[in-house]
Amino acid sequence: MRPITLPGIEEYVEAHTSPESALLAAVAERTRRISEMPQMMVGGTEGRFLEMLVFALCPQRVLEIGTFTGYSALSMAATLPPEGHIFTCEIDERHAVLARRNIAASPHADCITIVAGPALPTVEGLDGPFDLVFIDADKVNYLNYFEAVLPKLSVRGLIAVDNTLWNGDVLAGSGADDAETAAIRRFNDAVAADPRVVCVLLTVRDGVTLVRRA
Repeated sequence: MRPITLPGIEEYVEAHTSPESALLAAVAERTRRISEMPQMMVGGTEGRFLEMLVFALCPQRVLEIGTFTGYSALSMAATLPPEGHIFTCEIDERHAVLARRNIAASPHADCITIVAGPALPTVEGLDGPFDLVFIDADKVNYLNYFEAVLPKLSVRGLIAVDNTLWNGDVLAGSGADDAETAAIRRFNDAVAADPRVVCVLLTVRDGVTLVRRA
């Protein structure tokens, strides 16, 4: 991921954020060793951010779109209330296999369900409401995912959407014109103008947008 903050800021943030647990450090190490795309992992700072959201919300039902190797789901599970459950969607079976292995080796295996396959039909088949939704999957479908989960969001629920700064390529004049960049720009513009919701785009790592019902 290309730095989008002042030199040294990311390192300063990491140094002043509680370090990841031994469990998550092992997942991160395994991901870097095995995966061809370890940069897809949310990492320690954003993992702590997700953990804090779960701690504050005390959600009963969490939905994640984009499991990858399980780091983010395990981060959220760390402060999940005893009766809470996380449903996480993963389209890539190779990633799902590694995520299942990581989750099975954790103390949170009973509260995380991995659902393999395309996310949109998976979401359609899941019963809401969800108190927290984390979207971190293919960028071209961000608006589709948002529209799919909004009707299933609980009254005081939150949607968290990752990579909404996209290495800074969302800025006009960045020169980026690929499909993923265009999709994130459309998502950011649409959500900011949507009267159904209230949103805030945070400069956490590569950008995280939080959305609630208006």
